[in-house]
Amino acid sequence: MTDKLALRARLRAVRDGFDRAGSVPVPAAYRARLSSGLIVASYVAVGSEANPTPFASAAIDAGCTLALPHVTRRTEPMRFLRWDGAAPLQAGPFNLLQPAADAAECRPDIVLTRLLGFDRGGNRLGQGAGYYDRALAAHPDAWRVGIALSVQEVDALSVDPWDMPLHAIATETEWIVP
Repeated sequence: MTDKLALRARLRAVRDGFDRAGSVPVPAAYRARLSSGLIVASYVAVGSEANPTPFASAAIDAGCTLALPHVTRRTEPMRFLRWDGAAPLQAGPFNLLQPAADAAECRPDIVLTRLLGFDRGGNRLGQGAGYYDRALAAHPDAWRVGIALSVQEVDALSVDPWDMPLHAIATETEWIVP
């Protein structure tokens, strides 16, 4: 566990110090997966996280429904709640901005996921609380896309039995398909 704690701290520092000239571009392969009626779970970036807004905007333009994660406490699973892109968001734990608790829960077809680190095998390192691990396991058929900065890549991550690999990772420099 100490190795993961140290890696998380190092990756946060690297990400915090990265000079970003622009956003992560939306690749054609992502746009090709979008179609009217799909539900795309995105997130609102916190701090130096890679911003998924261009991906969420592409989904809206394609007629998809947006959802955002909703967290209440560590002992409760993260849910994906519908968000129309205009409704006010509420402050949640961990500095999250999230839909109101009474927004409709939905089952996403695509999950855009935040992360601290990733490798070319599609493995992701999250914050350590397991919210996305449990949420991705609850939606195993969803197409899982990590949104990251290139400096968050590591050679290899140690994988736990509960880890769900990503189908793709988008960075400011490339689209990675494991």
